Amino acid sequence: MTAPIQTTTAGSLPRTAALLEANRARTLSDDGFTFQPSGEHEAAVAAAVADVVAKQREAGITLVGDGEYGHTMRAAIDYGAWWTYSFQRYSGLELTDTDFFTPTPVLSSPGDVRLTAFLDRRDFTAFAEAYADPSAGIGTGEQATAFPTTTSAIAFTGQEQVAADIANLKAALQPGEQGFLTAISPGSAARVGNQHYATDEEHIFAWADAVREEYTAITDAGLVVQIDDPSLAENFDQIRPEPSVEDYQRFTRIRIEALNHAIRDLPKELVRLHLCWGSWHGPHTTDIELRHILPVVLDANVGSLSFEAANVRHEHEWTVWGELGDAVPDDLVLAPGIVSHATNVVEHPDLVAQRIQRFVDVVGRDRVVASTDCGLGGRVHQQIAWAKLASLGEGARRVR
Repeated sequence: MTAPIQTTTAGSLPRTAALLEANRARTLSDDGFTFQPSGEHEAAVAAAVADVVAKQREAGITLVGDGEYGHTMRAAIDYGAWWTYSFQRYSGLELTDTDFFTPTPVLSSPGDVRLTAFLDRRDFTAFAEAYADPSAGIGTGEQATAFPTTTSAIAFTGQEQVAADIANLKAALQPGEQGFLTAISPGSAARVGNQHYATDEEHIFAWADAVREEYTAITDAGLVVQIDDPSLAENFDQIRPEPSVEDYQRFTRIRIEALNHAIRDLPKELVRLHLCWGSWHGPHTTDIELRHILPVVLDANVGSLSFEAANVRHEHEWTVWGELGDAVPDDLVLAPGIVSHATNVVEHPDLVAQRIQRFVDVVGRDRVVASTDCGLGGRVHQQIAWAKLASLGEGARRVR
């Protein structure tokens, strides 16, 4: 009998009303961006994780996650705290006069690639009128918290939080069922300001040393760690003027080297890397092409790669995998996005099956895990999100 196609998500799922209310009730610490411990919030998270795992299983998801419910943020909004959760788990950060969102341009030059301000992105400025118009329905969403700056040595302090994430997920799993937790990559974490380390590279590798402890805790528990690194692709849009492909590849290679440093000696089959192009609702006309970043990304020593493959800006790039041939490691499992966070239209199961089949034809069905493009939490209404996951599960069953 042919083995069924495995399915998963990219992490964030819609929060429940109870979890959002518990989030609102937390007390912000004096530093302005971390929270005081709350037994009520911890209990709400545990209950919500049990529920979200059961709902994934019902929808046909075979590699389940905790919905990132343990990754909390300041605002009680239905959005995945994929990045800001790390502010709660790492020391060496504090609020300064530096504002991550202040649109102060930073210009790059050949051989000297630097990130400009977040709101100075080329996609934002090219479509400034659309981004500023609430009726246009595009944008990056409400920001959850103030963004700190590295002002002293980075260190992991989230032992209790990651232990709770692990316990909540494992308690919800059935015997023999596998689960995953997400964690931030060194390259994405290091996009906070830096007033301590001498160079950007030193800053990134300091984060690599720190995040390793979180990764190790997850894999030691027998769970898959999904390392979220949208910076690998998304950074391209945040460089002015547009850099050459070669300069950007050199810029990105440092981030892959830092990632490999962080995951050294960890079980490869338990490490999944997620990349995307930022995933906010917007035109994304200035995204870098997949074929330009894969030669660098494929140097990551991971067992699985999660990536956007369903949204209309990148769906056509499934052909790149066949073009790369032997450059794709023969043990790499692909977790392409098959349903998209970027549209309220629920993909038909037959379309889901067709999209999955494209990748099966390239690498074989045992090396494809059908996923979502990126986190669904906060991107689409929860009713739509769960309809998309049900369609993903049904479509996976229809693959020939």
